[in-house]
Amino acid sequence: SPQGHSKKKSRKHQRFMERRAVLEQKGLLSPHGRMGSQHTESGLEAHAALTEANGTTAPCCDKVPKPKPIVSASLSPSASPDSIARHHSVLLSQGNGSSKKVRMSSLVLRPGKYVAIDCEMVGTGPQGRLSELARCSVVNYEGDVIYDKYVRPELPIVDYRTRWSGITKQHMKNAIPFTAAQAEILKILKDKIVVGHAIHNDFQALKYFHPKDRTRDTSQSPVLKKRAGLPVRANVSLKNLARHLLHKKIQVGCKGHSSVEDAQTAMELYRLVEVQWEKELAHSLPPRPPSPVTDPAADSNQYLDDQYWPTDLMASSL
Repeated sequence: SPQGHSKKKSRKHQRFMERRAVLEQKGLLSPHGRMGSQHTESGLEAHAALTEANGTTAPCCDKVPKPKPIVSASLSPSASPDSIARHHSVLLSQGNGSSKKVRMSSLVLRPGKYVAIDCEMVGTGPQGRLSELARCSVVNYEGDVIYDKYVRPELPIVDYRTRWSGITKQHMKNAIPFTAAQAEILKILKDKIVVGHAIHNDFQALKYFHPKDRTRDTSQSPVLKKRAGLPVRANVSLKNLARHLLHKKIQVGCKGHSSVEDAQTAMELYRLVEVQWEKELAHSLPPRPPSPVTDPAADSNQYLDDQYWPTDLMASSL
């Protein structure tokens, strides 16, 4: 009956006003828009506030559409390697235009996250059989040189290996000591994703070990070898990969290799297959076990995750 309907509506309105009064007392809702002069805006405001405060939805005849989940096309500059790889994978699974989204993702990370390295070695020790660092070059994602110095080995040089290294006695006149160079280089490599070709040789010369999940070795990449039409298990030189995939010639002439050119080439090769490489890496990562603690602030394992650090703090850490 109309009278019963009116009573039901009145009870609804009464509950609504009681909740509104509580919110006004707590200062969560402004007291304007009393009964008799209710506006649609104030009604929606009260509905939203009631929902947020009580965790329940107040009666409302208007249906509010649920927002669609949005995956951000950007990541924190301090995102961990597995976060980057998983982010690439999520973007790739979203359908058309995903490659562009992945590129946009990388745009945020490139300046402080990706570097490529190449080192030239000379022979020291008995018969010059020991390899020691004599030059190191580091470039950024765009291939710009951010470090390039000649390094004086700790032992006397027996073989300059000029034909391959390009190093001569003249270069050693202004070279810096190994320990000084090592400190400078490792500072650059810290927390970076490092690209290189047969990069274990470079790390060995630096007397350094870089985390495997932050290393991209173009000599070990199945994606690059497949794209070049070469056997996956074959040992492929940087020179051959550059010729097959980049259509350019490197390491020509008898004056030795250029570590700058080699580092830039390694980065070019990585960028060529970056999306596919990171996608496959994401699939190969073991799944993270769910945390038994529901409060992120109380979980020491999740405390260091990028998402729980303030943005300004992460920016200052670069």
